[in-house]
Amino acid sequence: MDRLFMENSYISLNKVGEELCGDRVETMTSPNGDFTMVLADGLGSGVKANILSTLTSKIIATMMESDMPIEECVTTIAQTLPVCSVRGVAYATFTIVKVYRNKDVYLIQYDNPDVIMIRDGKSYDYPKEEKLIAGKKIFESRFKLQLGDMFILMSDGVINAGVGQVLNFGWQRENVLNYAVERYHPEITAKAMAGVVSDACKDLYMGKPGDDTTVAVLRIRERELVNLMIGPPVNKGDDEKVMELFFSKEGKKIVCGGTTSTIVSKYLGKEIKTKIDYFDPDIPPIGYIEGVDLVTEGVLTMGRVVEIARQYASNSDSSCEWIGKKDGASLIAQLLFEEATDVNLFVGRAMNPAHQNPNMPIDLSIKLRLIDDLAEYLEKMGKHVKVSYF
Repeated sequence: MDRLFMENSYISLNKVGEELCGDRVETMTSPNGDFTMVLADGLGSGVKANILSTLTSKIIATMMESDMPIEECVTTIAQTLPVCSVRGVAYATFTIVKVYRNKDVYLIQYDNPDVIMIRDGKSYDYPKEEKLIAGKKIFESRFKLQLGDMFILMSDGVINAGVGQVLNFGWQRENVLNYAVERYHPEITAKAMAGVVSDACKDLYMGKPGDDTTVAVLRIRERELVNLMIGPPVNKGDDEKVMELFFSKEGKKIVCGGTTSTIVSKYLGKEIKTKIDYFDPDIPPIGYIEGVDLVTEGVLTMGRVVEIARQYASNSDSSCEWIGKKDGASLIAQLLFEEATDVNLFVGRAMNPAHQNPNMPIDLSIKLRLIDDLAEYLEKMGKHVKVSYF
């Protein structure tokens, strides 16, 4: 398994009064492991801009994934999209970051604010070469990737933030760069950095963005596997086999559910210790088993985890109040959403006798639905997810 992971995320703020965003971010990973991220900013705003940016990002990402030269990408965009009758412009502005499996970076920029790159906690001044394609000034950059590199892509709504309100000339790129570098630390996630910058834009717009505003972040980090088990196997005779498989995996271990915890405790020969502190009155307390990183209750806790996942996977919401909290759901979220790049979900399909109580009607299908939803949101976050049922 390649040890480098392309952690990426973006947050978009719609122009005030618009239901659709005129910016679009598209990511693709080719079968050979090359990664492409495209941020397109459609002309104007609303439906028309949304269509322009969607087509531009989709076409460019698809062609770049196939290693088509940038000249063909720009020409194809110009020939495919309609020309604005007023401005005579045929396509959206765009920024492309392509990371090859051999760790080469290919950066292409057309009329968007220059990409901010942070390396070793400082701004990195990458090389740029100007190229004229179809009468358009394109900037190309090629250089080697390093672990920890962070790329911040922006639409012009970022540097226009505050124009005529808080700032006379908007939030200039140099100011954005300094702001991002000051708040950077090696553990900050792509989602968190996108949230930091977009929240600042929202404040400068005084909550009413005058332009579509998108911040897309790519962070180069090492892969980290997290394994989560919830529910016992259908056949009790499989307990030992499933435990052996679960604990043979590298990475951190999360165990959810009382019956599952009992089986794990027996397998490891370690006592379950339960903490009676309720950090959240709606979430049951966590437990402790030596050899397991986190032990929690099952379905109720998982229900909250899925709620958090739904919010975290959103490209319009940057709030993460659960970070730093100590309840079971928040701790699971921190491990899966912030730390993990790869997630193994071990799902037991045995019926829990406690859930057959008419006063607590939790059906097996509810648990399975929660796991399906969780896997979907994790994949939307860019995680590699494997679900195994027993």
